[in-house]
Amino acid sequence: MGIFLKLMAESVRFAWQVLTTNLLRTTLSLLGVTIGIFLIITVFTFVDSLEKNITDSLDFLGSNVVTVGKFPFGTGPDPNYPWWKYFRRPNNNYKEYEFLQANMQSAFAVSISGQRSTTVKKESSSISGVDIYGVSYFYKDVYEIPIEYGRYFTQQEIEGGRSVVIIGDEVAKSLFEGQNPIGKDVKIRGYKMRVIGVMEREGESFIGTPSNDDRVYIPYRHFTKMYYVGRRFGVNPSIAVKGFEQDIGLVEAQNEIEGLLRKKRGLKPKEDTDFALNRPEAIADALGGIFDVLGLAGAVIGGFSILVGGFGIMNIMFVSVQERTRVIGIQKSLGAKNYFILFQFLFESVFLCLMGGAVGVFLVYLTTFIPLGSLEVALSMKNILKGVVISSVIGVVAGIIPSARAARLDPVEAIRSN
Repeated sequence: MGIFLKLMAESVRFAWQVLTTNLLRTTLSLLGVTIGIFLIITVFTFVDSLEKNITDSLDFLGSNVVTVGKFPFGTGPDPNYPWWKYFRRPNNNYKEYEFLQANMQSAFAVSISGQRSTTVKKESSSISGVDIYGVSYFYKDVYEIPIEYGRYFTQQEIEGGRSVVIIGDEVAKSLFEGQNPIGKDVKIRGYKMRVIGVMEREGESFIGTPSNDDRVYIPYRHFTKMYYVGRRFGVNPSIAVKGFEQDIGLVEAQNEIEGLLRKKRGLKPKEDTDFALNRPEAIADALGGIFDVLGLAGAVIGGFSILVGGFGIMNIMFVSVQERTRVIGIQKSLGAKNYFILFQFLFESVFLCLMGGAVGVFLVYLTTFIPLGSLEVALSMKNILKGVVISSVIGVVAGIIPSARAARLDPVEAIRSN
């Protein structure tokens, strides 16, 4: 440990001498490493931030959730399956939801919901383009409905199709203008509804996905009074099943849903399944391939800059060996081993690269303060470590040849050199 610390101390001291003695030359040589690390870590940081923002924007789809629909998403429709058959598939209905809820063994919760866009009124005020959701009681266990004040529906309100509503923050601000909406009435498609809850504000998502701010929730049975639901040309309600955490990939849940629904719909073993089971992760997986390509492209671009920087560091190290040839000879004559000389210059090379990499990472950190609208950019510890590792590897690769040359010098010839 003592000799290692001595090596480190001497390497840092010599590297600092090189940096201060030939400031312009060293700075220009380190510029390549700095630019390369900056480009690579910037791309990684923006790709990670973009992926996180998009993933957060898809939170409304839920996690560990399987939805029953007509069309598959993620990989898209099966090219061997006629497209018109998707449209001929039956809509989900309430009896199927009740059947799944009564028989599912591998589900944490089962819900049904219908959705339409409408206008919500309060006396002379109104707000249009509001998404109205008719939901079952366990909808809150499948998807998040964060209530800021007020409460969620009771089981009796859901089953009885009561005229109660939970509204989003934007709806509350537009209709009540700073007043407390709890206990007050709004009108939806001519029905007077009592406000029992207001949801927390979510704000605008990165990709503009729906948020609770412009939504209202009502009991599903009341929703069916407003719209034709479950019929072929009516609203196609969504049945969603939240699986257990221990069900990896929700394999058990999906198999059980498929078996129960085929039984409920009276499908024979040889008949095609007339529904699709979808998971939000399919979208995330599809996007993940795009992010991987972006990251690879950024790494290649930054790699060229680092390659130039590596040659610059190698040049510095050759010059350093040349200038300190006599010192090397004296060290060897006093008993310094070859590995001591080797690691002394190698550590020096790594230290110089780390300095260039540190500047590059710091510049990336500064870019995170640039406002980019709804895109939140953050430099993660993982990407900082990537910068350190890449800089260290470049330092080793750039310094290994000059270091080996210094270690092989003959002490007598080295002392005689001018």
